[in-house]
Amino acid sequence: MTIHGQGNWRRAVLTMMLCITVLLTGCQGSPATTLIAPAVDAIYQQRTPSRDGIGKVYMGREIAQVMGHLGAGWLERPSREREEQPQTLITALNLKSTDAIADIGAGTGYFSFRFSPLVPQGKVLAVDIQPEMLEIVNAIKQEKKIANVETVLGSITNPNLKDASIDLALMVDAYHEFDHPREMMTAIAQALKPNGRVVLVEYRGENPLIPIKALHKMTQRQVQKEMNAVGLTWLETKETLPQQHILFFGKQQVGKQSF
Repeated sequence: MTIHGQGNWRRAVLTMMLCITVLLTGCQGSPATTLIAPAVDAIYQQRTPSRDGIGKVYMGREIAQVMGHLGAGWLERPSREREEQPQTLITALNLKSTDAIADIGAGTGYFSFRFSPLVPQGKVLAVDIQPEMLEIVNAIKQEKKIANVETVLGSITNPNLKDASIDLALMVDAYHEFDHPREMMTAIAQALKPNGRVVLVEYRGENPLIPIKALHKMTQRQVQKEMNAVGLTWLETKETLPQQHILFFGKQQVGKQSF
């Protein structure tokens, strides 16, 4: 190869490397996002994790770190009833005695056991991906002799619920931690009965004064965008809790305009 030919070869290689760099970074917005590369399926992107996140980005939102089973005591803290007013949420759900409820991210069963007496002809499925949490639920269930609460071990991509089996899927301060939100919500939507509802309870991301870490809050607009992506339609939002949205979604359009 001549010296001139070697120069052309080097220039060609440099040009190709530049093109690859542009493809990987040129469409990612401002440098502040520090996105490294899109995932193969283009649903998720990866960046340097922030303090409270995992570095995985979904529809413009960094997914928050999961609170592990070692934080179970915080879920049962004495101040939770005053802070979150669980009875107000339960009233807003308008449950029927025959409802099959999936408490997704059930943790210690804080809500599962509150739903149990309200659905005597139905059942509550306490779903969690941490076996340690479900062990706590089963221990409480046995101690209190509760028959209509069942534990379900899910995975990070699937809650392991039967198709068309539930009337309500509830996620209380849990959705923002889902490692694979698109896959999880697709599976949850499939588990809904035709007129079933999905309800998300999330701290209001629009309000910077709410003393919750930013990645553990969500705006209504962001929640709706992510639910729409899996075919769920916004039905209504109730603002009866002190600091959290109660967002209702269904599988069918019911004549309401999007938020």
